[in-house]
Amino acid sequence: MEYLIPRTLFSSEHDEFRRAVRRFMESEVAPFHAQWEKDKCVPREVWRKAGELGMLLPSIPEEYEGPGADRLFDMIFGEEFFRVGATGLIGFGVHGLVAFYLLNYGTEAQKQKWLPKMVVGEAVGSIAMTEPNTGSDLQAVRTRAVRDGDEYVLNGSKTFISNGASCDLAIVVCKTGTSGKGAQDISLIIVEKERAGFTRSQPLEKVGLHAQDTSMLFFDDCRVPVENVLGGVEGKGFYQLMHDLAWERIIGAAGFQAQAEAALDHTIEYTRTRMVFGKPVLDFQNSRFTLAQLKTEVQIGRSFVDSCMELLLKDQLTAETASIAKYWTAELSSRVVDACLQLHGGNGYMTEYPIARLYLDTRGNRIWGGTNEIMKEIIARTL
Repeated sequence: MEYLIPRTLFSSEHDEFRRAVRRFMESEVAPFHAQWEKDKCVPREVWRKAGELGMLLPSIPEEYEGPGADRLFDMIFGEEFFRVGATGLIGFGVHGLVAFYLLNYGTEAQKQKWLPKMVVGEAVGSIAMTEPNTGSDLQAVRTRAVRDGDEYVLNGSKTFISNGASCDLAIVVCKTGTSGKGAQDISLIIVEKERAGFTRSQPLEKVGLHAQDTSMLFFDDCRVPVENVLGGVEGKGFYQLMHDLAWERIIGAAGFQAQAEAALDHTIEYTRTRMVFGKPVLDFQNSRFTLAQLKTEVQIGRSFVDSCMELLLKDQLTAETASIAKYWTAELSSRVVDACLQLHGGNGYMTEYPIARLYLDTRGNRIWGGTNEIMKEIIARTL
């Protein structure tokens, strides 16, 4: 779409990367995404192709065999797959979260073991936070790891886990302490797929995001060596989670913003060509005013998200600001898509049209990455 305020974040190198990502989406993703929705997962070969092109984890440093680019490259990749409606690739973003937990907090041995494999798509990561009865309250997790010599014995279950059925490693949020002080008892433990006692469900049936593997994980006396604690020290898990959730929320916001822009673009084009009572839908005042309002809101969202990315690059993005971005763009994407679907009339309810698929996919935006109600709670704490 046309940006009324120029985007000044990007260099010519970023622009070239965006063009390469668009080619990748057009040749390797968009033509096959409908089949992936039926299969409920993205084939591993697509992960490997993205890895070969330096698109899977562009900002992992060269010392771990990554491209060594800045986080704007991650943002560009996210914007482009959301732009074409390839929501199966949300798993790539979760994979990136896992990689940065390892990069920021892992021991050197953990980094060397996993990051080079993750960069090329040989190993897929997931982060196992949510439990059936705890939702967004991470301090209330019941999954527990009990020390037994040089191992932990892990028991519990997780739900709504992106990449759950296909992951090679899961970073599991669990309790290792018994102080009863909540955050101080929580650790993150790496669990490899081949561990006895670690099983997963088939991908869950969801309203939208059908190509994205979302599953349940189960741990039944699963034995894990003590060196698998992220960073090698117990009781740091809650801090590690909170520090990196800001990135999860801002990269989510960038994707939600791209969805709103795509919906607006699809609808402007549709209303120009769809004839009703002998004239284009766009020629009716109601259509023009609705689209004018949406264009205004989308432009405001774009400026705010880009400003947040500037703060992130300076390491100045706060949890409050990231929560505002996630909350606003999740609401924006749902609002824009709903209004745009209405302007499509009956065709908007047909999944052959992009707007219908956006309608299914954007509803989850107000839930995942922390519900919008939790975002309001975080924001309200600063009043």
